[in-house]
Amino acid sequence: MYKGHKVAVVIPALNEEKAIGVVVGNLMALRCDELNVIDDIVVCDNGSTDNTAQVARTKGAQVVRQTTPGYGIACLTAIAQLPACDIVLFVDGDDSCFAEQALGLLSGIVNGDDLAIGSRTLGIIESGALTKPQLFGNWLASHLITLFWRQKITDLGPYRAIRFSSLQALNMVDKTFGWTVEMQVKAIIHGMTVNEYSVDSKVRIGQSKISGTIIGSIKAGIGILSMIAKLFIRQSALKSSIKPKVNSCE
Repeated sequence: MYKGHKVAVVIPALNEEKAIGVVVGNLMALRCDELNVIDDIVVCDNGSTDNTAQVARTKGAQVVRQTTPGYGIACLTAIAQLPACDIVLFVDGDDSCFAEQALGLLSGIVNGDDLAIGSRTLGIIESGALTKPQLFGNWLASHLITLFWRQKITDLGPYRAIRFSSLQALNMVDKTFGWTVEMQVKAIIHGMTVNEYSVDSKVRIGQSKISGTIIGSIKAGIGILSMIAKLFIRQSALKSSIKPKVNSCE
């Protein structure tokens, strides 16, 4: 519970046995006003062949499995299992983020944001934390969003918090690499309050399944850029299909 708001965490994970316990444990340890900040954590095991699921359960997370590969479908699968909550925090399972910096994102939502993005660009990036293709792709996509929708964007960072009612209104559908872009751009199109907050990045535990390979980087780039193009073309239709907000995960 954070300042009267129930907080649930979504963590998509693929073969993160060495990192997932650290991520879940650090989030569970967060406290504010002598209360645990995080109420529930749902980890989506996206087809792991190691002990990711077992380690996450041992640390207190609920685990769901999704064998179809894809960042977006892993997030959608976890969201479908969320207990009642007011805020959803998204974080990767590779220990590349600092758990305590979630408080800044949650504070943004409590203070009126619909979507609070953790911007690595505004924070400190540890040497080796992001590859050159990641940095360039992030820069390009952020500038395109800024150009097309006239709202300054500096990062597509996966570390983010969103009001649950706002998440429902976005009607998220992407199942692969366009997930983060879809969320940010749809929120802008729908006139939601979107703000960025600086977060720091550290070298992840293990190798990235996306940026750690040439094929993964290419697929991610294509997915992100195609999503930007798709949303730009469809933005008029999206404005007329806004769903009414509801107040909980129920």
